Amino acid sequence: MGEYNRITVGIVDDEILVRKGIRGILDATDEIEVVGEAFDGSEAVELARAHRPQVLLMDTAMPGMDLPATVRLIRRQVPATQIVALATPPDGQLLLPALQSGVAGFLCKDGEPDELIKAVRVVAGGGAILCPTATRNLVEFVCGGPAERRCLASKRVRSLTQREREVLVHVAKGMDNARIARVLCLSEGSIKAYVSRLLTKLGCTNRVQAALIAYDAALV
Repeated sequence: MGEYNRITVGIVDDEILVRKGIRGILDATDEIEVVGEAFDGSEAVELARAHRPQVLLMDTAMPGMDLPATVRLIRRQVPATQIVALATPPDGQLLLPALQSGVAGFLCKDGEPDELIKAVRVVAGGGAILCPTATRNLVEFVCGGPAERRCLASKRVRSLTQREREVLVHVAKGMDNARIARVLCLSEGSIKAYVSRLLTKLGCTNRVQAALIAYDAALV
């Protein structure tokens, strides 16, 4: 892959051995270029501003600013940078505010190197990804969440057309646009348009946030 087609990545973790370990995995992949490292939330914001990486891998337990505050600031200032949070283990109480702030993915630190590389590719391509542990914990937390949140989600999905709801259900199941297109016998371009419209109607910045609303509204 050419130099200008590489996926640019930043790494944020207060443990230097963790940063170097992640960097080693990514540097072994020709299509990925690590453009910077950071120690905490403040440095993460500076890294994003200076290098504008396509993907920022960020520890959930950083010194200084907490993860949601850091994510919101980066998403406002560098909206093209997608953020994948790294945690051990990611519990529902941590997951929900992080995802609501704009995180595009959640991975366990004890996962396989291939999972990290796949996550970078998926998120750089505009998708979202949750490791199985995060998905299970999130569903358990959301299903037991406040009634007010579930009521609000139900009201929001009522603004969607029937087809948009169908697409949302598949998005919540973790399907990408190509797979949804095959399931619904539509073109991938049509699915992309449906996803864009439903994100706008729901007031979401990414597919993970839309999936949360689908779970809250009991569509899945």
